[in-house]
Amino acid sequence: MKKIVFFIVALVFISCKNDKSENNSEEVQVKSDSTTNVEEIEFKQVDPKIIDNDSLWKPFEADLSEFSTEVYEEVKALVFEKSIPEIQQAINEDKLTYEELSLFYLTRISEYDRENEFSLNSVISLNPNLIKEAREKDQQKSKVSNQHPIFGIPVLLKDNINTTAMPTTAGSVALQNNQTEDAFIVKRLKENGALILGKANLSEWANFFCEGCPNGFSTLGGQTLNPYGRKVHDTGGSSSGSGVAVAANIAPVAVGSETSGSILSPASSNSVVGIKPTIGVLSRGGIVPISSTLDTPGPITKFVVDNAILLDAMAGVDNADPASRTSEKKQGNYYSNLEKTDLKGKRLGAIKALMEDSLYVRAINDLKNAGAEIVEFESEDIDLPNFLRLLNLDMKKDLPAYLKNYGGEVGYKNVQDVVAYNDEDSSNRAPYGQALFLGIVKDSASEKEFAAIKDTLKRNGTTFFEKPMKEHNLDAVLSINNYHAGYAAVAKYPAITVPMGYTSENKPMGLTIIGKPFTEEQLLQFAYIFEKNSKRRKTPVNYNE
Repeated sequence: MKKIVFFIVALVFISCKNDKSENNSEEVQVKSDSTTNVEEIEFKQVDPKIIDNDSLWKPFEADLSEFSTEVYEEVKALVFEKSIPEIQQAINEDKLTYEELSLFYLTRISEYDRENEFSLNSVISLNPNLIKEAREKDQQKSKVSNQHPIFGIPVLLKDNINTTAMPTTAGSVALQNNQTEDAFIVKRLKENGALILGKANLSEWANFFCEGCPNGFSTLGGQTLNPYGRKVHDTGGSSSGSGVAVAANIAPVAVGSETSGSILSPASSNSVVGIKPTIGVLSRGGIVPISSTLDTPGPITKFVVDNAILLDAMAGVDNADPASRTSEKKQGNYYSNLEKTDLKGKRLGAIKALMEDSLYVRAINDLKNAGAEIVEFESEDIDLPNFLRLLNLDMKKDLPAYLKNYGGEVGYKNVQDVVAYNDEDSSNRAPYGQALFLGIVKDSASEKEFAAIKDTLKRNGTTFFEKPMKEHNLDAVLSINNYHAGYAAVAKYPAITVPMGYTSENKPMGLTIIGKPFTEEQLLQFAYIFEKNSKRRKTPVNYNE
C-alpha cells in the first residue's frame, strides 16, 4: 500500500490537486473506519476581506423581504434534496415557480454562506439579474416546446468560468475586475434555458498558485469549509465551492473544472456526484486555464441523473477549442438512457491494494449484488515523471492565451505580471505566498522536450489502466475519491465519483469509476445503478433547516 500512498502525496504537490486530507498517514488514507482523533484545522484566514456583502445582496433585498418563512418552508418541501426531474415535476404541476426556486437558494446562501457559525464561504458572487431572469422563465415555460430538463434551474459556476453578469476571478484579487463574455459552456447552458445563480469559490487559480495552502482557499473568496465537518474535514479542491454548495443545498447543481482531481476531490469530499469528462466532451473556451493538455469542466450534483442532465446541457462542439472540435462524433446521450441498462455481464476491476478500505469493499459488494462481475487486480507501480513541468509549461502559454482571447481589461498579459501585482501587497493578495506561480515563471523547455514530457505522461497513464483492462476484459476500473486522478488525467480517461459512505469521523468518501475515453454514458449508467442500489448520501446535519 505504501507505493499508492507515496504517489498520492507526490501528486498533491503537482496537480490541482489530489486530496490533501489524504496526506497525513497511511492509516488515515486507506482505512475508512479509522478512529484517529479529529481536531479543527487552523487557517490563516477564513472570511473574505474583499467581498462587500451589502453590494452582493442589494439587488435582492426587496424580493427576499417578501419571501416569507412560510413560503420558504413550502418551497423547501418541494426542492430540498430533490433531483432536477422532481423539481421540474413540481413546477409542471404549478406547485412551484422558477422565481420561488431561485429565492429559495438565495435565502440559503444568505443563511449559510457568510459570517456566522455555519458559514461555508462557498459562493463568491451572485447574478444580480437572477430574479428577473427567473420570472422570464416562468413566463416562457408554457410557450417553449421540447424544453431541456435544465430549463429554469439555477446553476452555480466555478469562478474560473466566464460569464457576463459577474467578473471571473479565479479567486484572485488580480482578476477581481475581469469582466468577460460567456464561456462556451455557459452559452450552451443559457441556450438550454438554465439560470446562472452565481460564482462558486475555489482553490485560488484552481489550486495551482500557492504551495502548502489549504484546499478551498482563495484570497478573494476566503476559506471554503466542509459542511460535514466545518473546520474539521478538508473540502477537497480545486472546485471546492462547487462541491460544498451542492452538498449543503445552497445550489441545486454546480459546474467545476479539473486538471487532475479538481472535480473528483471536492465531489467525494462533500458526498456529491462529480464527473471528469474525456478532454473535448466539453469546451474549455472562456475558462481560466492551467493546462490545455488536461483541463476540462464538468458537473457536480447531488444525484447521478442531475449530473447527466447538466453534462448534456453543456455539451456541444466549440470550433475554437481543438479538443472539442475533434470529439464531435464521439459524444453520447447522457440522461435519456440512464435506466435502460443493468450491470449483468459488466466486468469492473477492483484494485487489490484498496481492499483494506471497508467502504470500498462494501461498495464492491453493492455492485456485485446489482449483477456486476468484480475482478481484483494488482495495480502496477508506474511513475508520472515531470507532471509538474507539464502544468508549468502549459500554464505559461495558456494563461496569456486566455487573457488575450477571453479575458477582460485587467492589464496583465502573463503569469509574471500577476506575480508582480501580488508582490505589491503580498499579505492581502497572496497570504500563503505564490510559490507555484514563481515555479511557472522559472520553468522553460524546448518544443521537443515539452512534447516528450507529454508523450511519456500520456503513455504511462494509459498503460496504468489499459493493461489491466485488456488483460481482464474490464469495462471500468474502481477507485476511491481522487486516488488515481493523476493517471486518469494524463491518460485522458473519464471518471465519475459517487457517495459510498462516511468514516467514523463523518468524513465523506466516494466510489470512483474510471473508464476508457468517451464512455461517459456508460459511466453514468454504472454510477446510477450503484446510487440506486446503495443510497449512501446523507444531508449534512447542520444544514437541514
